[in-house]
Amino acid sequence: MASLLDLSDPAARKRLIAAMAERILAHANELTALDSAIGDGDHGHNMKRGFEAVVGALDALAAMEPPELLKALGMKLVSTVGGASGPLYGTLFMALGKAWPANLTRAEFAAAFEQAIAAVKARGKSEVGQKTMLDVLAPALQALRAGADAQAVAETARQAAEATAPLRATRGRASFLGERSIGHVDPGARSAALIIAALCEQGSQI
Repeated sequence: MASLLDLSDPAARKRLIAAMAERILAHANELTALDSAIGDGDHGHNMKRGFEAVVGALDALAAMEPPELLKALGMKLVSTVGGASGPLYGTLFMALGKAWPANLTRAEFAAAFEQAIAAVKARGKSEVGQKTMLDVLAPALQALRAGADAQAVAETARQAAEATAPLRATRGRASFLGERSIGHVDPGARSAALIIAALCEQGSQI
């Protein structure tokens, strides 16, 4: 497993957290543009604010063991991101921390990731196919379970985000646009793909 979420020591934890934050901060304007097309236009700004707060707490977070780190990261995002994304991303990380396995094998990580995705589904009252971040999280899990390496998981996530463009949104702010939501990549799906890519790029094996 190791490379996708190598949280074995403080230095590795710090690298992974920083990688996520840097990727979101670098793409904040892109996320805002995507959200301006089918949402409130604040996804990039909100995610930027949240991950700036994460960077501010980087040393404290990196000093924690994985379950506590993931829960604290989730709580930080809930309290700083705002909008619909804060609770959803917060739930994802908090649930992953709660389910974090004592023995980090690929299968055990996949099981914990599945529980985290289920928590996001429950929190957002949504399912795969409704043009949300779930349309990236679920394919990434499938790739992981199929034995894909880190690069392939990241590419699966990227393609899955792009594949939300032809979908009609039936959950979230974009659902109010009806047919007009078709033709645009979902901003939450894109931010999920960015986070997955940042984590996967820290290593070449899973």
